[in-house]
Amino acid sequence: MTMRNYRWCAATAAALLLTGCGGGAESDSANGEAVALTKEQVRGVLPDGEAMTGWKESARPKAVEMDELYRSQACPIKDNAGCENSRFYGASTFRHDDNAAHVTFLIIAYDSEQAAREAYDVLWDGYYGKRAGQRTKTFGLGPIGDERDARFGSSGFQGEPGAVTQTRVGTTLLWTEAASAGKGGIDEDGVRNLATVFAERARQARNGDAPSAALGG
Repeated sequence: MTMRNYRWCAATAAALLLTGCGGGAESDSANGEAVALTKEQVRGVLPDGEAMTGWKESARPKAVEMDELYRSQACPIKDNAGCENSRFYGASTFRHDDNAAHVTFLIIAYDSEQAAREAYDVLWDGYYGKRAGQRTKTFGLGPIGDERDARFGSSGFQGEPGAVTQTRVGTTLLWTEAASAGKGGIDEDGVRNLATVFAERARQARNGDAPSAALGG
């Protein structure tokens, strides 16, 4: 297995670890801030087959209660920093047979907007911002979410592309991790579209609506 495959299969492995377990009631945040999502809402935020036109599911959307095991997956830095006051963790993964691209969507749901804000820089600077591989450059995502960052780089020895985005929407942090076995498999526009769909689904859930945003929708 190449280093590229190891790097980007790690996210898929995290998704496959997710198995259904107990529920969780919605809790309100004070001072008019966004409310914490339920486990079912978190699962609904994750793009599914209907939202991902042209892609095939590798792992269906799953959401679980955050515990010691999942903190080590979601926040793999010292003392699992960034997972404080987190409630749920979720993932879904897809592949695109035409261009050997694959993408993993990850979400951490917190008990308050403040907790999500405090975790944002900790996780971007400490882990997720490094997931785009080598020779990275930043790129813009447009006005999505409450905070956003994105990097595009090389995830393999032959210059295969890799990208990661991080977005905060209310009480949630969202990541889109994409890579391709070929140089033309993903580009900034494609990654931007994926991140935009994810953020819009989180916005819909925050507003109490059923997430319905989809590629090309």
